[in-house]
Amino acid sequence: MRVEPGPQRSVEAVTAEDLQSRYHQVRQQSTALCEPLAVEDFGVQPMDDASPPKWHLAHTAWFFETFILKQQVPEYQPFHPQFEYLFNSYYNGVGQPYPRPSRGFLSRPTVAQILEYRAHVDEHMNTLLEGDLTDEVAAQLVLGLHHEQQHQELMLTDIKYNFGHNPLYPAYCDRRPAEVAVAADAVTYSQYTGGIVEIGALAGFSFDNETPRHPVLLQGFELADRVVTNGEYLSFMEDQGYARAELWLSEGWAEVQAQGWQAPLYWQQRDGVWFEYRLDGCHELDLHCPVTHVSGHEAFAFAQWAGARLPTEFEWEHAAGSTAVDGHFVEAQYFHPQPAANTPGVQQLYGDVWQWTASSYAPYPGYRPLPGALGEYNGKFMSSQLVLRGASCATPRSHARASYRNFFYPPDRWQFTGIRLAKDVE
Repeated sequence: MRVEPGPQRSVEAVTAEDLQSRYHQVRQQSTALCEPLAVEDFGVQPMDDASPPKWHLAHTAWFFETFILKQQVPEYQPFHPQFEYLFNSYYNGVGQPYPRPSRGFLSRPTVAQILEYRAHVDEHMNTLLEGDLTDEVAAQLVLGLHHEQQHQELMLTDIKYNFGHNPLYPAYCDRRPAEVAVAADAVTYSQYTGGIVEIGALAGFSFDNETPRHPVLLQGFELADRVVTNGEYLSFMEDQGYARAELWLSEGWAEVQAQGWQAPLYWQQRDGVWFEYRLDGCHELDLHCPVTHVSGHEAFAFAQWAGARLPTEFEWEHAAGSTAVDGHFVEAQYFHPQPAANTPGVQQLYGDVWQWTASSYAPYPGYRPLPGALGEYNGKFMSSQLVLRGASCATPRSHARASYRNFFYPPDRWQFTGIRLAKDVE
């Protein structure tokens, strides 16, 4: 998920007391997720696409300082004059950002100083929240909370990339048993009739890339009732899936050759037994859990091998529109996708893993980014990426909805990304 959302088109109706409560809950969750870390963990940037935990903590404070406090509080004094530069991400309308690949070089400011920065911002936000807020400021505040929730998910995946590439394979959390410890049944499909359907955000909060709501013509299709498991993906590997060029898109095959991919990220084989690094440490592969940390290229190749395809984002949203937002989210504290229950009907649409679709990340008909820095992010990144739908085991439950459009480049695999299959109706 890219971390700088554009402005929302609609905001749920909330009271001032609701906003205060939500502000404190979201802000406290960010620091709570960092409690298992040692101070040495806060500054590590394991790759260019990831960020150190302390950068996430600082950047989310920067958002409220830059877009709300500096604009709404007369004579507000920033915590540090250089923080606007250090903790800007992609907002060129605000100023030149510090280079993303160099975030791990910042041993200073210290973790203690960044926590002071957050406290400084919270103190001034508390004062602002005690007064009357205009609708515009309330909308910016809600946007900032959703933005911070995105960073909470990114913190977990970035921490996992750090720990999962450490030969000690340290555990972020204690292991919790799987909620469902039964073998997965053979995959079944639910059928959906074709026709014109409405796609896009309904009432409540949404990012601008979820709008405007518009009609889409769908052909009849079938959607798998659950996501692909480790055991099923292992069968693809044992059938020489990574060595069969005919299964892969050209760019995917080139990536396999260049990167030497032989398995999903975090899988390793020891004496003929497959293990997987999880945030609770390195464990023998659970064949019934959803496969995760696979790229869009791997998802496409698996679907080809399975005699199926990836769903479009519109098929996914149409199926999810009549389904409750339920699943294994970050609040369950599994920090790893869980097996599906062997119950009839479609499941695992939300939680567990983000699901790759066959849809390019592009604007909806009539999409117009709003002017100003807050409208900068979504529109300018609508190029060369694929849409993912659903949510993951690292996603806050309140952040999941049917219209949410996550997006990553096809080679990316450090997020909790998985696979759901689809088929045409014969």
